Amino acid sequence: MGQKSPPRRRALIVEDDYFIALDLEFVMADLGFDVCELAPSDRRARSLAMRDRPDIALVDVCLAGGREGIETARWLREVCGASIVFVTAANDRATAERIRERVPGAPVVSKPVYPDRLAGAVASAGRDNAQARATTA
Repeated sequence: MGQKSPPRRRALIVEDDYFIALDLEFVMADLGFDVCELAPSDRRARSLAMRDRPDIALVDVCLAGGREGIETARWLREVCGASIVFVTAANDRATAERIRERVPGAPVVSKPVYPDRLAGAVASAGRDNAQARATTA
């Protein structure tokens, strides 16, 4: 009998720009994640998260012209227990403050995304989420 390899971690990418989403999918696969279907909207992200139970979600702040990505990320963390990394071009002070208030501790990676920065943010988000689960257990 062979040993079973540990299950791969699952990533959900919430991004409405298809080409950016594909790039993020490629990087996450290189980091050892299985990527759920891509979610271009809040509604699709919630549906996929309930079905696939991702370990981590990469979330753009601006989805379909609005800033609903912050609330999507909050929901994914609270309901699904997913670690969150924001991947966004929205870097104004008000957006940064709203991210800190609604999804405390979530790393923010600016676009354009460089694989090494994303890898660091993913590692950081995973550690922070594990610590938060241990504190609430």
